[in-house]
Amino acid sequence: MYTFEPEKMRFPISDDELERRWALVRAAMKKENVDILVMQNDQQYRSGMVRYFTDIGSLSNPVTVLFPINDEMTVIANGGGYNPAQTPAWGCRGVKTRLGVPIFPTYVEELSTRDAQAVVDIIKKRGDKKVGLVRIGSMLASFYKYITENLTGVELAEFTNQIDEIKAVKSPEEIKFVRKSAKIQDYVAAAVPTFLRPGKYEYEIRHEIRHLLSDLGSEEQLIMIGSAPIGERAGHNGHFFQNRRIEKGDQVFIMLEPNGPGGYWTELSRTWVLGEPSKDLMDVWADGVKAQAYTASLLIPGNTGAYIYQKYNESLTELGYDQETRIHAHGQGYDLMERPGVRGEDPMPIQLNMNIAIHPTLAKNGAYISVTDNFLVTENGPERLHQFPQKIIIID
Repeated sequence: MYTFEPEKMRFPISDDELERRWALVRAAMKKENVDILVMQNDQQYRSGMVRYFTDIGSLSNPVTVLFPINDEMTVIANGGGYNPAQTPAWGCRGVKTRLGVPIFPTYVEELSTRDAQAVVDIIKKRGDKKVGLVRIGSMLASFYKYITENLTGVELAEFTNQIDEIKAVKSPEEIKFVRKSAKIQDYVAAAVPTFLRPGKYEYEIRHEIRHLLSDLGSEEQLIMIGSAPIGERAGHNGHFFQNRRIEKGDQVFIMLEPNGPGGYWTELSRTWVLGEPSKDLMDVWADGVKAQAYTASLLIPGNTGAYIYQKYNESLTELGYDQETRIHAHGQGYDLMERPGVRGEDPMPIQLNMNIAIHPTLAKNGAYISVTDNFLVTENGPERLHQFPQKIIIID
């Protein structure tokens, strides 16, 4: 057990919240006779499982957590000895052992499985009989292959759904952080007209946005920007495609996908116009607002993502748009995208205190829009968390 020093972290979660999660997870493990859980994350946008258990995020190298039913955790990260930089002792709670091993998946095969070797050794020494694997899709293939081939005589069970069901429903403390995340995005969206000007490049706008977000407590920022003359589709563009020079009269689509204080994700998108928007753009935007509101009205406890997806696509047909084929809406928390997902594959029903991002994306007659906001499922119906106006913003 290490001595936690909260003053060295900007927005740590409380001990009580971590202990609440651990208790719920151990109760679920007990029901299915699971002795230990294994999870791994290796990048900042979807490092939610590791962080949910430890309040430690993963940046670029894998971080692996062993969560026993009857002991404190082991955290394995890239490093040397027992002082891996990603997991400083003062940042650990509920952790018995910090193990640093050289992990370089892009180097040689031997150094792509050192963490997996450590996992196998620990589980064998403990004598665990049933191991729960959490979110296999987030594990490196080399890691998963090694543990499944070398944990002989041990039952391996998929345990992701049981954790997702706990993680998807937000506690009062988590909801406070989610609200803070939405609030800083409102603030940044309101500030965009102060630096969005003709002659600037899209990447320069991204830099301004990221600076503001970091100052306000955001840890990671995914900023999509697309600009185009009126009548052409602007689109969602990743940072490596943001080199267009913005001109007078352009439309500029910006999607803010940063996390906020404490690492909780929300997302907000709007369109700004440096001049006069076309009627087509205004009409498609109005349809997008309606489409989002309709989806939000279906965020009723018990409704499934498949049902919401079907009803949404029926509404698109009535409005004269193509069917949606992406994930239309999804949960958020420590992951940029988490369950429930609004598509046909996810059976998880909507429940109270879920944080859901809804992002209808429509295109017609050269106009392209995406209206994105987060909604909290409450007893009084869905509450839109973002307060920024749902309109096209005109910059004279």
